[in-house]
Amino acid sequence: MQSVLRPTRLGVGVVGLLLALAPAVHAEGWGTVKGTVVVGGAVPARKPVAVTKDQDHCLKNGPLLSEDYVVNPKNKGVRWVMVWLVDAQDPKKPLPIAPSLAKAKSASESMDQPFCQFEPHVLVLREGQDLVVKNSAAVTHNVNITGGVVNPNLNYIMPPETTRTVSGWTASTVPVLVTCNIHPWMKAYIRVFKHPYYAITDENGAFEIKGAPAGEYHLVTWQESVGWVQGGKMGTPITIKDGGVTDVGPITLKPE
Repeated sequence: MQSVLRPTRLGVGVVGLLLALAPAVHAEGWGTVKGTVVVGGAVPARKPVAVTKDQDHCLKNGPLLSEDYVVNPKNKGVRWVMVWLVDAQDPKKPLPIAPSLAKAKSASESMDQPFCQFEPHVLVLREGQDLVVKNSAAVTHNVNITGGVVNPNLNYIMPPETTRTVSGWTASTVPVLVTCNIHPWMKAYIRVFKHPYYAITDENGAFEIKGAPAGEYHLVTWQESVGWVQGGKMGTPITIKDGGVTDVGPITLKPE
């Protein structure tokens, strides 16, 4: 009589564990999402910053302007808006990741402060990446990172021509504020993700997310002065085309 092998409870459990640990694979393929964030109504004027310290250095290239709203007057595009994808039902659910994007393209991202403003003003990290903070200025800065519960909380003094590497970044729903107490008008924002499906709008308000999973997802937009731009933390529904470009068109931001 031929014996029949039957799965044991232990075997089923091991298989389930292996499936849970396996990288997510999306059967529908991958596409590109692009669009533009534009201001609704009149273009707000950028206000000069009150520079109260190290004026000779900070104002060497001209007046410093507020970065709360950076809007291109030619097309009303809003710069420094964070844009990212979430699952259509649960924003905390892991997203399928294209094999070509399984790892971050670089081990770190950099932030400098050459003339008394952080560059870039908004930065995105993927879990596993480090933040390299630079001070290429001729004056001393400090970098005060307020990372909350899961991300770094530190305050580095940064003499001229120094660099610090900050590790230990974890994906969070809360943006991390970066400031300089020596020059109190300086601020920047960092957000950390587990996946690569994020972007920051450029000087024209445009963004592009490549290698995105095809299917039904939500697109979330956040800007420092208004918070959620459209749809709250769940964003707005989009259908991402397999092998093509999904253009969501203009997304309107209304200043407070």
